[in-house]
Amino acid sequence: MIAIILGIIFIAFTVFAVLPACPLNWGAEVIAFLKGGAPVLAAFVGMICLFIGAADIKDKKEAKKEEASKNDAQ
Repeated sequence: MIAIILGIIFIAFTVFAVLPACPLNWGAEVIAFLKGGAPVLAAFVGMICLFIGAADIKDKKEAKKEEASKNDAQ
């Protein structure tokens, strides 16, 4: 319950801080942050995808070896 209330408070603050009619008017800074952070985020996501893909290929290779050894044993 506390998490929901805190989430609503943070979302309300974000809307208050970004809207141009409000005193903070941080909209331009938020856009600049998102523009600067997007390439870094894309690089991290790409690296994670590479690691997951490599692990998947490795697992499939091991599963094939196990399957072949089970078939040879029978």
